[in-house]
Amino acid sequence: MTSSLRVAGVDLAAEPAGTALAVLQCEPGAAGQPALVQLASLELGLDDAALVAGTRDCTLVGIDCALGWPAEFVRFVGRHAEGHPPGETDSGDKDWRRSLAYRETDRVVREVSGRWPLSVATDRLGLTALRCAVLVDRFAADGRVVDRSGAAPSGVVEVYPAMALRHWGLTQRQYKTDVDARRTLIAALEQAAPWLDVSAHRELMTSSADALDAVIAALVALAHALGATLAPTAAQVALARVEGWIAMPTLSLAELGARALAPTPTSAPAPATPSAHLAAPPSALPPEGE
Repeated sequence: MTSSLRVAGVDLAAEPAGTALAVLQCEPGAAGQPALVQLASLELGLDDAALVAGTRDCTLVGIDCALGWPAEFVRFVGRHAEGHPPGETDSGDKDWRRSLAYRETDRVVREVSGRWPLSVATDRLGLTALRCAVLVDRFAADGRVVDRSGAAPSGVVEVYPAMALRHWGLTQRQYKTDVDARRTLIAALEQAAPWLDVSAHRELMTSSADALDAVIAALVALAHALGATLAPTAAQVALARVEGWIAMPTLSLAELGARALAPTPTSAPAPATPSAHLAAPPSALPPEGE
């Protein structure tokens, strides 16, 4: 069984005050007891140094923040800063603006889940992404392999807890602001994943939406470490290594638990890939981000 596997989830904010870190450990069962995935630690209020130090013994860190910006957005802003006129394809219309606002991985998430992630180029997520860019460089300076696509042996991967919760059928729309909604969501999570032991930190998960999101981020990191997330296609991987790639779970929580606690395979399963390169995003306005 994967008793040595230890993964982390980071709910990143622009400031330490809104930042949470969760660490999961796969634990073999004692005599007569089932194996479990244990929520080994859960902390709030972490700066970059604490995040780096607190994840050194983890195989993988799932970060709830974009790891890069849309390549076309970067190209356009760079040309604009240098005083170049718009190119022939820079029309300024709605479809063009959306092609700059969203990354390829955002378009895949939209295709799979029906919802747009927040735009790192044009939404409030950008402030957190600035911190994330520095944090990821600090992970690299600490000796971690960093591949923004999340491909092994990268020690970091981009995650999106709200999308993962929808995939797992755990929807509590007000959980970010309502303690009762968080309590209901945690109960549903424990029912869907009886192999996950969060008992030592349930109170903090209930009182803090940031702490709860860090736990979900760690679960997605676990899925990614076990080859149970959607990977970019061969046509998408080069862009994913620049823009980042959201790890979307492909298994139910029951299936994830079975894989996490199964005997250790000789090699990790290959992650799923989309069947084809996706087209540009629909022009309809995205719903309000979560």
